[in-house]
Amino acid sequence: MSAELDATGADAVQTDERELARRQFAEDLSIIWEMAGTNRMDGRVLGYLMIMERPFISSADLAAALHASAGAVSMATRRLVDTNFIRRHSVPGDRSHYFRAEEDPWGSFLATEKNHFDREIEVIEEALQLLEPHEESARVRLTNGRDYLNWVHGYHHKMLGDWQTHKRERDTRTPAKE
Repeated sequence: MSAELDATGADAVQTDERELARRQFAEDLSIIWEMAGTNRMDGRVLGYLMIMERPFISSADLAAALHASAGAVSMATRRLVDTNFIRRHSVPGDRSHYFRAEEDPWGSFLATEKNHFDREIEVIEEALQLLEPHEESARVRLTNGRDYLNWVHGYHHKMLGDWQTHKRERDTRTPAKE
């Protein structure tokens, strides 16, 4: 079996196999996200951006690689930027949209997830003000929701600190790659 070389001299067959494996990773991650109740396209985009070595990828390239519409990629990238899993990147003189995965997307998400909790707590507080004194069952549910979110919100600081410590310890145990 002979390998064909592409214009750069790289093995085109091997490149295709690696690209297929990257796409498969994106698909596998998307299924996990979908099972967790998140949009599947978000998982596909994040997975593809995470496994790519390129510093950033255009939305058009994402759509082509994932066999997805420009609109689906646009919505997914918007949600992923909003939740700090990915970042938008601009190229001077180029009007295309480019994206890259955060180095630590889950740590970034954890650090900013408190904003979601703040909004949810505020909405619950407003709902509690709407209740009549006799609406005790609703009051218990809303109070438990508010208090749970406040508890998790407070624990986020500890979790984020523990995560940062874990990464530092891991990095001192892991030999540097050459």
